[in-house]
Amino acid sequence: MELECYPTAERPPEIVPGRPQRAWMDAFHDRHAYRCLPLSMANTTGWEILNPIAFTAEWNGGLMQEDIKLTPDRPNPDFHNLVKSHFSHGVMTFHAGYLFRTPPGWSMMAQGAPNHVKDGIQPLAGLVETEWLPFPFTMNWIFTRPGKVRFEKGEPFCFITLVQDRVLDDVQPVIRSMASNPELREQYGLWEKHRSAFNKKIFQADPEAVKTAWQRFYFKGEFPEDAAEPPKEHVNKRRLKAPRLGR
Repeated sequence: MELECYPTAERPPEIVPGRPQRAWMDAFHDRHAYRCLPLSMANTTGWEILNPIAFTAEWNGGLMQEDIKLTPDRPNPDFHNLVKSHFSHGVMTFHAGYLFRTPPGWSMMAQGAPNHVKDGIQPLAGLVETEWLPFPFTMNWIFTRPGKVRFEKGEPFCFITLVQDRVLDDVQPVIRSMASNPELREQYGLWEKHRSAFNKKIFQADPEAVKTAWQRFYFKGEFPEDAAEPPKEHVNKRRLKAPRLGR
């Protein structure tokens, strides 16, 4: 299975597998935030398109295109093709630099890098039918208030991942009582018991609990008290492939 990436620019931005590191996660004591496996997995479930030119964007709060000012740190002939004020209303537009083609049945989700927080501006997400689309899409950000924001060189301005979205139309959400699934209810009860007991010990500064620091049932793909067979395909580290040159 291939994700085909056709450059539409002479010097297209670099594409790299999603990286797990986040500055705000690094700032936690003992990097505690990385113990939340869903966060780390989201960070790496896709590819980052990296900003090649450091610049400052400023919005004065107006609704016109000219109300956004974009200033690169240094003059660069590619800058005007990378990012523009196109849609007005405080929306800034990046050109991804590629036309993507996905296998039949797969679409592309283009969004901001998961859990990559920027103050004053918000990435907008788009779902694109890249299995047939013969032209590229743009990546858009909307200011949340007037002011300046920085985009550093090497910072992700777009995050792409693939989804089989058409089958979602056939999915029927169903709300059921936990009592209707005794096996699941028992497993949930065991987890709840262990979780409550562990949190109580942490609150009481129990030395063993403090040394353990966190429960690893989900991270390791295990059940408390071996309540069931562990999942055979549990993943706690994503290793996506970097793009390679094709013919």
